[in-house]
Amino acid sequence: MARYRGPKAKIARRFREPIFGPSKALEKKNYPPGMHGNNRRRGKESEYAVQLKEKQKAKYTYGVLEKQFRLMFEKAVRSTGITGEVLLQLCESRLDNVVYRMGLARSRRGARQLVSHRHITVNGKLVNIPSYQLKAGDEVAVREKSKSLQSIDDALSSNEHVYDFVTFNKATMSGSFVSVPERIQIPENIKEQLIVELYSK
Repeated sequence: MARYRGPKAKIARRFREPIFGPSKALEKKNYPPGMHGNNRRRGKESEYAVQLKEKQKAKYTYGVLEKQFRLMFEKAVRSTGITGEVLLQLCESRLDNVVYRMGLARSRRGARQLVSHRHITVNGKLVNIPSYQLKAGDEVAVREKSKSLQSIDDALSSNEHVYDFVTFNKATMSGSFVSVPERIQIPENIKEQLIVELYSK
């Protein structure tokens, strides 16, 4: 399965949530896409369908493919703690996600491009793997040659979000992954227990 590159508004409408950011299309049509999207008499979804939709929402939110997502789930199962929460923590610890949380890109897709195009360093070393798992205390910075990128400047100028588990200094264009976030610190509206139930069948 290739990474989804289609209309983001269509996916947002499917889940009735702006999972890629603010969506004017979702505001105008807050119902699923398709011929029968606004049919109020749609049948009740099965338990499996609800669980599958939640998994798909999480994958679209973090931009993760099925194989990667399954591997993270298996790692979460082997870890201590609540499996669903650990799964989201692993998603949040990805380098592309932390770059996004720091405000260096307006979307996770943009953050993924910054990493893969070799604009980001971790602890002083260039890392171009978006799925790279950060550890608490890791230093993340914009490569010296990339500090003048207009896309980064635009993203930082429009960023209004602050997260307790990351820091960022605009003057040095560097920050820190302070700690693995607790579930209450993760703003995504994902019912992770449904994903655990799906994979546990």
